[in-house]
Amino acid sequence: MRDFYEILDIERSAGETEIKTAYRKMAKKYHPDLNPGDKEAEVKFKEVQAAYEVLSDSQKRQIYDTYGEEGLNGQAQSSGFGGFGDIFSDIFDIFGGGSAYSSRSGRNPNSPKKGNDLRYDIQIEFKEAYTGVEKEISISHRVKCSHCHGEKCEPGTDKKTCDKCHGTGEVSHRVSTPLGQFVQVGTCDKCGGSGQIIETKCKVCKGQGSVKENKKIKLNIPAGVDNNNIMTIEGMGDAGENGGPAGDLYVYIHVKEDEFFKRVNGDLYIEMPITYTDAVLGGKIKVPTMEGIEDFDLPRATEAGKRFKIAKKGMPILNRKTKGDLYFDVEIIIPKNPSEREIELLKELKKVRPSAEKEKKNFFKRFKEFFEQ
Repeated sequence: MRDFYEILDIERSAGETEIKTAYRKMAKKYHPDLNPGDKEAEVKFKEVQAAYEVLSDSQKRQIYDTYGEEGLNGQAQSSGFGGFGDIFSDIFDIFGGGSAYSSRSGRNPNSPKKGNDLRYDIQIEFKEAYTGVEKEISISHRVKCSHCHGEKCEPGTDKKTCDKCHGTGEVSHRVSTPLGQFVQVGTCDKCGGSGQIIETKCKVCKGQGSVKENKKIKLNIPAGVDNNNIMTIEGMGDAGENGGPAGDLYVYIHVKEDEFFKRVNGDLYIEMPITYTDAVLGGKIKVPTMEGIEDFDLPRATEAGKRFKIAKKGMPILNRKTKGDLYFDVEIIIPKNPSEREIELLKELKKVRPSAEKEKKNFFKRFKEFFEQ
């Protein structure tokens, strides 16, 4: 599987400026006009274009970083030299021009265009991430105008072809550079790049073809979601143009931290306080889990910091019928104000355990020998 960062020869932490600089460098290196007949350069150029289209778009980059190229779910990426769109204006800056690409691409300014994708951020409780939850959100997006049906002009009126660009949406002229002659192409200033003139704009959408609409959407957030997981709701972005599909809505999940449990992927961790008598004697103790209290057989002579595992009591694993594990670290509670009876019993214990004093003396003996070496 190709790595877009390797294609542009940049670090994964690269910023917008670094990405753009690397793109220009690679585009110039592999551009077909500078490598005529070189099929390998042509393939490289396509890869460079595809990498830039994803990494220069913050939403697409987030999805790529999280799920890889497959996670983009067939979003528009480069597959050839047609439809270079906005990013091609950057490449011709290399050759001393402004916005430019050759109209020989055959781009139709009125071809169907997918609508803008939208982003929505939602915060949920830790418990909701464990159980899954249904949430209702409100979004504002653009929908096709019901008055003109996206045509942008008043019903009963027509559009006419722009007489300046002859329907291409572009005007061009040749420029000479040290690298040769290139056709510099810019957006037609008369029709705004649409290739058509609307004499009577739709009175509802003002010639935009779409209107704003507020919509409520129910989200079924599955159990096991984690921070920055993304839910994709197809067709809930802005309306497309010229019969193109609507964009998508990307919902970014943010999970609140829990007071007691810490999460690492599918596993949960918790500090478990126990009495010093439990630590010495062992026995059944009560351990909190996300589903309630769980009995656990603590072995005798458990030391502070000892970690234990309860299998399958962690977080649900997203899209799988299994769970992670729960780990708890023992924290022994030493009473600050022991009762007279406790003090009496501890003194008695000290008398009946002379081996403990012997172990302590052996430790200090070894410690002394260490410094005398």
